[in-house]
Amino acid sequence: MTEPIRDRLSTVRRHFHRHPEPAWREFYTTARLVEEIRAIGVDELAVGPDAYDPGDRMAVPDDDEIEPWLERARERGADDALLERMAGGNTGAVAVVNRGEGPAIGLRVDVDGLFVEEATGDGHVPDAEGFRSEIDGTMHACGHDVHMTWGLAVLEAIADSGAGRHESRSSSERGSDGAFGGRLVVFFQPAEEVSGGGCPMAKSRFVDDLDYLLAVHVGLDHPTGEVVAGIEKPLAMCHVDVTIEGTSAHAGKAPNEGANAMHAMGTAIENAYGIPRHGDGMTRVNVGRAEAGTASNVIAERAHMEAEARGETTHLMEYVKARLERVVRSAARMHDCEATFDVVSESPRADSDPALVEVVADVAREVRGTERVVPTADFGASEDATFLMERVQETGGLASYLIVGTDHPTSHHTPTFDVDEASIEHGVSVLVETIRELERRHPVPRRDGAEADG
Repeated sequence: MTEPIRDRLSTVRRHFHRHPEPAWREFYTTARLVEEIRAIGVDELAVGPDAYDPGDRMAVPDDDEIEPWLERARERGADDALLERMAGGNTGAVAVVNRGEGPAIGLRVDVDGLFVEEATGDGHVPDAEGFRSEIDGTMHACGHDVHMTWGLAVLEAIADSGAGRHESRSSSERGSDGAFGGRLVVFFQPAEEVSGGGCPMAKSRFVDDLDYLLAVHVGLDHPTGEVVAGIEKPLAMCHVDVTIEGTSAHAGKAPNEGANAMHAMGTAIENAYGIPRHGDGMTRVNVGRAEAGTASNVIAERAHMEAEARGETTHLMEYVKARLERVVRSAARMHDCEATFDVVSESPRADSDPALVEVVADVAREVRGTERVVPTADFGASEDATFLMERVQETGGLASYLIVGTDHPTSHHTPTFDVDEASIEHGVSVLVETIRELERRHPVPRRDGAEADG
């Protein structure tokens, strides 16, 4: 790993692509990240429980779901000391470069994969070129392999700025001020796909006193060469698990003696979709998974479903969540059952700050490879990076969630998802130059006239 990451972006991305791991099970991924970070040389590196309070995690799977992934990482050569530190699913890392006076800038990238079986066939580039997922039923189908590569390359560029290791880069890419001055904190966040990792990292000491936070995503239906300088209207959301307990009985001989958990669940599902939409903005509700019963001649005594609520604002999400819980509990009572309603994870809405969006847009227009800059775009989905954005904004800083476009043959979260690898270099340049421009402009005034602290 002596060759600079910037010179092997595709190789790094493809390695991560071959080894996707789901939320709170990113053991091998974290170990590989740590190897690269140590080779870069940083001022502080925190892994797992040193990066956040494990008690703040959301959507953590049971131990029996975690252990096989830990053993798989061990079999593939992950460092035993690191694996011990990550025991219990405490994955992810935070790396810090501290170069004295200057702004404190955070960059958040996510690291987890999805439970998607990756496609095969010559039409799918990862399969044709030998970097398809090696783990059945699991895939980097959302570009987090690219995000990790960006995080490492940006960390390297800032740690190494002014050291002359990348003379092949243009002068605009290296920046005119020589060595970086300030503090860069890169959050390699686990469990984004279940909205489980943003909260603990946002509560960590590493977010304290950040002047700026950048979060980033690849693609999202924006083509190669396009940059969205900041997203707006990410939906606040919550994931919930519902269990309904009833009483079993013989469905033919004595159905009246049972309390039908399946019937209660059906009532809850039907009524959930009848929750009134709110006049203040858009709301969403969905039941994505439901199961109940054991046999056709047995009244089901237990039912389970997984659902979500979303809203255009955090307040609207809370409205839907409260209505959904009322629907579930009422349906259970109607059928003489009992219900538990557990919020597994959630995330707030947080919009990009206009002043920081302007900086990103100005930088992106001058970066080689940019064909179009979109100042802002509605996100339309949910993201737990909003926890970090909200925390920075609450303490007077600025945050922006940007999108670096890529030509992807199919949508995110599909078996044939892939990226145009030209977008990897493009994303590194946009992020590095934005960080250097923030260093030059600091403090960037807020639109309300206040200045970012620091």
